[in-house]
Amino acid sequence: MCSRRVAWRPFCVAAEAATAPVSRSKWERLRDSKAAVWCRSLLSDYKEACREVLVGAWEQPVKASVYVTVFGGVWACFHTNPDQESFEAALLGCSNRLGLLSPWIRNATSDGHVQSRVKLRNDGRLRYISLGFLSLVYRTDSDSAVMLYEARCSNLPAPWRELPQRMLDVGFIGRWWNLHSKMKDYDVNEDEFKHLPQPMRATSPPGVGEVERNEGLHRVSLLIMENVSE
Repeated sequence: MCSRRVAWRPFCVAAEAATAPVSRSKWERLRDSKAAVWCRSLLSDYKEACREVLVGAWEQPVKASVYVTVFGGVWACFHTNPDQESFEAALLGCSNRLGLLSPWIRNATSDGHVQSRVKLRNDGRLRYISLGFLSLVYRTDSDSAVMLYEARCSNLPAPWRELPQRMLDVGFIGRWWNLHSKMKDYDVNEDEFKHLPQPMRATSPPGVGEVERNEGLHRVSLLIMENVSE
């Protein structure tokens, strides 16, 4: 009987060793966890997607260039989209530039456009909307800070169909385009030239031949002055 127990003891020890839990380190348990398996599968999917994008760009370079250009343009529009503070800064800057000029040489269109926007700003009637890649500035009937019934009642706002008539400016690629166009030739008073004939109202830059002719006349006049002085 004892010899039988002695004979079975190695087999029992081996069975207990096989059924006993194997101790693993924290790193091994973390590596085999569900979160780690999910992260590895996610990284594998991203790796495969990036590989497919590179292969597709190599096989169709024109299509890839179009996509890159479009996405780059959209990102640039989002990145350079002007905000409300930039509109107010641009408006006040234009007002200051016009204020440095005499009323006799200011452009009436530029001055009227800027002063009307400044008045709306001072009255608190300017509103700003950001559409992500461009911004809009429009006017309202009253300041939102006043306690009038027309300004506080939620049922009396201006309808959206009137937004095109209330639109004042469009901000795109870091510039407010309506304000920029109205400030063109802001230091030229067109009323001073309205009595002139039509051919004399418009000026054009001189051509190459006219510039060379003027330079030749200038050199001739210098030579004459030198000869007179001698």
